[in-house]
Amino acid sequence: MEFDLPKTIALLVGLVALGTAALVGMGVMATSTVLMMVTPAMLVFGAVCLAIGIKHGEYRALN
Repeated sequence: MEFDLPKTIALLVGLVALGTAALVGMGVMATSTVLMMVTPAMLVFGAVCLAIGIKHGEYRALN
């Protein structure tokens, strides 16, 4: 499977949505806390890790 931008974004959003649904479903935290603090943090962390991973893959492909 070749990843392009739409597939990559869909997978990132899907993983964050799954994590958000799990946290809301477990009832560990208040739903407002999950939606206002945890979900944006998961999106930002996922985007940063994705960018680092892409750059590392480019580095590995060139060397």
